[in-house]
Amino acid sequence: MALRVHRFLPSTKVEGPGTRACLQVQGCPIHCPGCAVPFTWPTNGGYTMEVSELAEQVLQGPEVEGITFLGGEPFAQAKELAELGGILKRAGLSVMTFTGYWLEDLQEAGNQHYLDLIAVTDLLIDGPFQKENLDTSRPWVGSSNQRYHFLTDCYTHLQDELTSIPNRLEVRLNPDGRVMINGLAEVHHLEALFKGLL
Repeated sequence: MALRVHRFLPSTKVEGPGTRACLQVQGCPIHCPGCAVPFTWPTNGGYTMEVSELAEQVLQGPEVEGITFLGGEPFAQAKELAELGGILKRAGLSVMTFTGYWLEDLQEAGNQHYLDLIAVTDLLIDGPFQKENLDTSRPWVGSSNQRYHFLTDCYTHLQDELTSIPNRLEVRLNPDGRVMINGLAEVHHLEALFKGLL
């Protein structure tokens, strides 16, 4: 069983609670206007990896408390992510999933794979990015319409702390010289960062 992957990060501190692995999937049918990662939309981009190989990389990689699935659109590959999430949950890790869909629509879609991915998710953030409602005052989300769903007790202690958790960026320098950034920031902060690098 293979996943279409845009990028896999073995360890990050900006894509959810604590130190986590992060899997950014390739392919998104939603196409939110103003999306920060439109290069993740095409389903023929990225590369493929077997679910078992990804699980092994997470479990044998740096110590993490969980994994974050983001996109692209994770529910476009719900079957594969549910399988991966299940393996990692059985190993004691947590699962955080982002989606541009609404939780209620996923639950009512009649798709068992959607339900399976929801079942292995501890913290779900739902809702399409809306550029007219840009808001980075809460961690990990880009617009005010997006919601947090604490589907297990794993992260319920964060419910009253969300406004005090800052958004952060990580800057990585690849061996080939490319600068890669992950995390969340407003455009003017990114512009200031890159201006400082010149």
